[in-house]
Parts: sequence; C-alpha cells; structure tokens
Amino acid sequence: MVPNLVTALTGPINELEQRVLDSMPAIERWFRLEWMEHTPPFYSSVDVRNAGFKLAPVDTNLFPSGWHHLTPEMLPLAVQAAMAAIEKICPEARNLLVIPENHATDAGYLASLAQLQRIFNMAGLNVRLGSIDPAIKKTTVMALPNGDSITLEPVIRGKRRLGVKDFDPCTILLNNDLSAGVPGILEEVYEQYILPPLHAGWSTRRKSTHFKCYEEVAKRMGKLLGIDPWLINPLFEKCGAADVAPGVGLEALLTKIRRKYKEYGIKEKPFVVIKADNGAHGMGILSVHDAKELPGLRLPAQHAGPGTRATPMLQDILVQEGVLTKERMNDAVAEPVVYMMDRYVVGGFYRIHAGRGIDEDLSAPGADFVPLAFEHSTHMPQPGVRPGASAPNRFYMYGVVGRLAMLASSYELEATDPEAEVYD
Repeated sequence: MVPNLVTALTGPINELEQRVLDSMPAIERWFRLEWMEHTPPFYSSVDVRNAGFKLAPVDTNLFPSGWHHLTPEMLPLAVQAAMAAIEKICPEARNLLVIPENHATDAGYLASLAQLQRIFNMAGLNVRLGSIDPAIKKTTVMALPNGDSITLEPVIRGKRRLGVKDFDPCTILLNNDLSAGVPGILEEVYEQYILPPLHAGWSTRRKSTHFKCYEEVAKRMGKLLGIDPWLINPLFEKCGAADVAPGVGLEALLTKIRRKYKEYGIKEKPFVVIKADNGAHGMGILSVHDAKELPGLRLPAQHAGPGTRATPMLQDILVQEGVLTKERMNDAVAEPVVYMMDRYVVGGFYRIHAGRGIDEDLSAPGADFVPLAFEHSTHMPQPGVRPGASAPNRFYMYGVVGRLAMLASSYELEATDPEAEVYD
C-alpha cells in the first residue's frame, strides 16, 4: 500500500526526483567511494519528510527499534546486510549479545527485539538478550501478543568481558540509547566489540552535531546533482535551554526559511520545530510559526509508556526548520521511516497519525505503522517514468536521503570518538 502524495505533479520535488534518477550511477559511485573512507553505523533509522517542494531527514536514530514493522519480504535484505556487517567486524563471530533498553515491557518494543534476534539468527549467529536493567535479576520470559516469547537474562560482567550465563559473545549489540548515561558495567570492555560505540549514545551525542555533518554531505550531494542543497537539508540553529523563551536564533532561522519560500514561490507558512539537542525521548517536540508564540511556551512532555527510553537531562535546544509532510494514507498524515543496516537500505515503513497535522510530529501516541513497499524498490527504480508517478522512484529517493543521513552519522561518530587518533 503506497500513500498518495498530496502535491501537484510539478514543482521542485519532481525536478529533484528526475535529477536523482538521471544521476543514479554517479550517486551509487559517490556512496561507494564514501564507504571506502568511512565506516557506516552498524544500524540506523531515519525519519524523512516529503513537503512536495523539499525532501529532508528530520531525525536519525542509531539504536533503532521498530524492526517488527518490516515485512517478511524485507527480511532477506536485512539478513544479507547483517551478514555483511558482522563479516567486516568479526568474521569468526559465533555469539551475539543484544542489550535492550531498561524497563523493556512495551509489547511493540519486545516484538522489535524478537525480530532483531531472528535477523541475526538467520545471519548465522547465536543470539541472546542480556539486560543491564537492575530489575532483571534472573532469567525472565516475556510473552509477545502473537503468542511467541522472548527471554531476557541478566548481564554478567567479568574482568574484561560481558556475557550472560554460559554464553560468551564476540560482539555486543546495543539497542539501548544510553540516555541516562553510560553505566559502569559497559565501560572498559576491551576484548569484545560494542556496537554502536558508547559515544553514539545520547549521553554524548547531539542532534546539532549530526545536522552539521548532514549539512556538509547535503552540500556535496547538491553539487553532484546540480541542485540547491536546501531542497534536501533542514536548516537549524542550536540554542542554550535558557535562550528559547526570548526566541534567540529562532526569528533569524524563520527569516532564512521565509527567504527560501519566497525564492521558490512556496505559499505555505514556514515554521520551526523545537526539540532537545540531546535526544527526544521523554521530551516533547514543539512546532512554532512565529517567535511571538514563544513566551510562556515550554517543551511539552512526551508520552512515556512502559519500556520507553530514559529521559536525558535537558541541556541545549535544537531549533530546526520544520518540514511539512504532504503524504497521506486513508486521510491520515504520513511520513516514511527508512531502515538501514551497515551501508544498505533494508526496508522501512510509513508512520501515520490521524490526529496530527502536516506540520506536527507524528511520533506520538496514536501513531500507526504501514510497511513501505521497499522490498521491490530500494535499488530498482524505474527510469523513464514521469516524475511523481512511480512509487519505486519515490522510495529510491527516500533511500538516497536516508543513506545521506547515515553517512552524516558516520562523520559525526568519527568527530566525537574519544579514542580517535589525532594527527598534527
């Protein structure tokens, strides 16, 4: 099922689609050369927004859940990508330990863990789920809505290694974004690979750093395609938490966006999105159309269900250009989420929300999920089809933007690596 795009079959997005398709060999070669120099994150997911006049990532997750929303047809892609990722890191790997979020009781999250376990099993690994949640003191079996179950075991820390009872893994896969900080049990592990690295967690990571890196790769992709990089890049400003109420940086950003809207003849009202710079879990996301709206406004609290991620302490604020979504499914607003493992797009889904507007965050209670038809289309675009008329072409374009965000994450992790060698 493919959402209809509520936009005319003319305009910048269709010109962008045509440029992307015409440049496909150059794009794939460009990515290939980048991956010779940079290591992709082990896995990632990217929220993409299609405004009809621009297409841009608005969030990149390096500890993605939601794997259970991928269709069975997507699994072979995920398994092949998992094999490629493991072969590069630890070719002789036999055992993989997945460390989930603490308080993991949410049925959706548990189903996602089960799907991850399935993917790595099929990639040729013994997989166990090891919890660092202090509440998990013994092996705990948790039932899933479909009748299956998963088993969480308490992690055991040796002198230099992590494991669970009678299980010594070569690699530790974190599915825990470390919002509450890096627990001591994960520190100074020298004999096993921890993926993603600890500095990918929200105790270190900042969205502003990520989008600065994304701005760099978007400029280079814009040059390759011969387009204005703004068409694939959301503008942003970083502010101290205390600066938001008076609107420091916000009015300047809105002015930049208005200028771009005028340049492209866009009639929509520009807006910005205010979010925590160090992760959004537990923090609400605020859409603002005018700096006058700010006095008295606070970041709303985000719904926190059981098994949701810990809330990091609010330090800085990211003020980001708001990107509308012009996609609809059954009258509900929709946005694509692209899933990647190693350097490959493995699938994705549409997040849809009947109760939200085109300028609002859809990652909220009441959201629904519809799998993308990526299994037939990630690398199988249809050249020659009229722009805007082909779902595979649209999905290929989403995959390009998703991979750009993944590459930006790679740059970001290199820049923030505490153990990086520095050359004068």
